Amino acid sequence: MPKDKISKEIEAKFGNHLRSRVNGILIEDGKILMIKHLMGNGKFMWSVPGGGMHFGHNASENLKREFSEETGLDIEVKDYLFVHEYLAAPLHAMEHFFSVEKIGGNLTLGTDPELYSDSQIIEEISWMSINEIRSLPNEALHQIFWGIKSLEDLVLLRGYFNFENNSLK
Repeated sequence: MPKDKISKEIEAKFGNHLRSRVNGILIEDGKILMIKHLMGNGKFMWSVPGGGMHFGHNASENLKREFSEETGLDIEVKDYLFVHEYLAAPLHAMEHFFSVEKIGGNLTLGTDPELYSDSQIIEEISWMSINEIRSLPNEALHQIFWGIKSLEDLVLLRGYFNFENNSLK
C-alpha cells in the first residue's frame, strides 16, 4: 500500500532513529486526558499527551512544553512511573511516563510544531473513562492501555515494558 502524506511526514520527522519521549498521565474525576493521533493510511492511535525531548531541557521541562503545545494546559510533573519501548518500524522510541497534575491553562486542541500545518496529526482531545478506553480496539490505543482494568493500573506500573512490540527480527 502506498504511503499517504501523513505517513510520509511521520516517517520523515520521527522515523528511522531512536527517539526519547516524555508522556504525562493526567487523571481527574475518574477520567484520563487522551489525544487522538492520526498515524497515516487511515489509522489513528489514542494516547496520553507527550512528545519528543529537546536537547538541553530536562524531562520535566519537556513534558510541560508538550502538554502546553498539545492541550493548552499547564502542569506540574509528579512521579516518574515507567518506561515503555515503542517499536513499530519505522518508529522507535523510549517513552518515559510520569503522573502529572493540572495547575492552570484552558483545555484546547493543540498542534505539533514539528509538523507542517497541512500534516498535523493531533486530531482530537478527550477526557475518557476506563470503559470508553476499553471499548476501543487495541489497534487504536497505545500499547500501555491494552491490558489495564482501571485507570489506577497505569499509575501503579513500574519498570520497563515493551508490550506487544513489532520487532525488527
